[in-house]
Amino acid sequence: MKILELMRFLGDPSRIRILRLLAKEELSVAELQEILDMGQSRISMQLAQLKKVEFVEVRRSGQKSLYRATIPPNVEAIVTEVLQQSGPEIRESAQDDAGLRLVLERRKNHLRNYFDELAGRFGRNYVPGRSWKALAEMLFRLLPPLVIADLGAGEGTLALLLAQSAERVIAVDSSEKMVEYGAGLIERNGIRNLEYRLGDMEELPIGDSDVDLVLMHQTLHHALHPQQALAEAYRVLRPGGRIVLLDLLKHDVEAARELYGDVWLGFSQVELMALLRQAGFQKIDLSIVDRAPEPPHFETLMALAEKALPNSM
Repeated sequence: MKILELMRFLGDPSRIRILRLLAKEELSVAELQEILDMGQSRISMQLAQLKKVEFVEVRRSGQKSLYRATIPPNVEAIVTEVLQQSGPEIRESAQDDAGLRLVLERRKNHLRNYFDELAGRFGRNYVPGRSWKALAEMLFRLLPPLVIADLGAGEGTLALLLAQSAERVIAVDSSEKMVEYGAGLIERNGIRNLEYRLGDMEELPIGDSDVDLVLMHQTLHHALHPQQALAEAYRVLRPGGRIVLLDLLKHDVEAARELYGDVWLGFSQVELMALLRQAGFQKIDLSIVDRAPEPPHFETLMALAEKALPNSM
């Protein structure tokens, strides 16, 4: 696209509003309608034009199509500058940003509600990737005593096991009912080195460099932004600390989104390697540690990685 064509193309305020949003978050047409207060046909027309010049791309997520900005490298600097500088000139931009926050909060609330309904019966329901074999593979590699953060701890099955030998375990979950249930178990069993904290894995209620080990057992595929969740895990780890992550290998069982509250259908080894590297981890070890005997034969992927020591960065 030539420079004058580009300037004319970016001269439409509606198009800029859509691009500003999609540069921050991938969204469906329905979500764009809600945020922008525009008709579906108008938004669809703008998306078609943006897609034609390769400014957006689309991916399927269950029954929805999600759009995100993908600016071609040869015009990325110009378009990025336009998006940054045009915000104050577009009177609806503050409203758009507020609408985006509401949409993202509703997504998170949907996940919390799913897990609230499971509190107290979670361990009795089949959840893909939760197997004793996979747990054993992980536990055998732990070196106690450690300060451990169990992210997405649920009812605390794993946290309770770890507390038997750990110095301290911090169990974090976004579901209030899961946290209440776990806290009740702690009180009833008189466990002094385990505490529950209510929080989002993308905004952990844990200080910088507070823990030796981060565990993420079948939780990353529930994160709206897996990269942010791993960045938070990196932040709370002490230099030289490790992350142990168990998650589903990438699959195509779309029903998992509704059945198990999954946001992502697992991760390939290449994808997970890239996510861990982008978060800053090193010495990454990936392996497939289990395959469910029942169809659709979900497979469990394990990753171990370290946070670099200061003198090795």
